[in-house]
Amino acid sequence: MTDAHNSLYLADEQATLAWGERLGALLAARHTFTSVYLLGDLGAGKTTLTRGLLRAFGHQGAVKSPTYTLVECYELGERRIYHFDLYRLGDPEELEFMGIRDYFSDNSLCLVEWPARGAGVLPEPDLMIALTPEAEGRRIAWSGPLSQSLEDLLDKTAS
Repeated sequence: MTDAHNSLYLADEQATLAWGERLGALLAARHTFTSVYLLGDLGAGKTTLTRGLLRAFGHQGAVKSPTYTLVECYELGERRIYHFDLYRLGDPEELEFMGIRDYFSDNSLCLVEWPARGAGVLPEPDLMIALTPEAEGRRIAWSGPLSQSLEDLLDKTAS
């Protein structure tokens, strides 16, 4: 997932928030269900990116990783955005018990941190984003069916 054509260096938290907002603007223009998987170690910037993305949808409040609750719902306009953190998930089958398939509906955006912990239960993502600490910032790389859409929108020189 480190294809130079699909990666970008983000110098700091503000750059990560700004990239998340640009990504959010792209996703807000879609009128169908979208799933985005966020990959990266603890502290890599997954929740920071999510905060920027939610700003594009109009959310102004706090955004915390739902490590203990597994999911946080944001109802913004006609869209529901679900932010999952599966770090503490014991078994992927727990997702079936919480009705995971109901979250992935026509008018929702699902952001999933630690998606590997839900392997076999989660659907395939529309977009995978990996965040890796690098120097003072982080490297962000993306892949998946929506990655072509990102090329036109996300100016790589804006880091």
